[in-house]
Amino acid sequence: MELEKQQGRTLRKGLKARHLTMISIGGAIGTGLFLGSGAAIHSAGPGGALVAYALVGAMVYFVMTSLGEMSAYMPTSGAFSTYGTKFVDPAFGFALGWTYWFNWAMTIAAELTASIMIMKFWFPHSPSLLWSMSFFVLIFLLNYLTVRGYGEGEYWFSFIKVAAIILFIVVGLLMVFGLLGGKQPA
Repeated sequence: MELEKQQGRTLRKGLKARHLTMISIGGAIGTGLFLGSGAAIHSAGPGGALVAYALVGAMVYFVMTSLGEMSAYMPTSGAFSTYGTKFVDPAFGFALGWTYWFNWAMTIAAELTASIMIMKFWFPHSPSLLWSMSFFVLIFLLNYLTVRGYGEGEYWFSFIKVAAIILFIVVGLLMVFGLLGGKQPA
């Protein structure tokens, strides 16, 4: 904290608890849930997919808990790569930062491809470039907003994802019990 004060930078809270809650829930519910779950269930079966999800979830939980502990102990205005620089080596922090950047550069490309696949399902004769550019502009504008604006946007997009999953579960249960889509329970 001393370094930030000396350089004239201070940390400010711009997100409310509801923003943080929905961002964390929405971040856990990625595009892979809608596109990748079918392939995972097909390969490993429903039990195997749940075990794999539980193992990866536990690993992510412990990593994020450790990162949370470090950020509570030593708040910094930089990214988490600053902890790699401080606790391991400056070269490690540098490599960590660039690896993280590369990860997100590839993730954006994968998300844009996923958005094309989803939209082409609903609008099969539309051009792929239209959806790719539309979602790219949306992602850019969302990240260009203030922290509060970003939080609101992420809150509502996460809310839509959570509502869609709840709707899928309800419709699935209604179909299993024969109340929707057929006369016989499955």
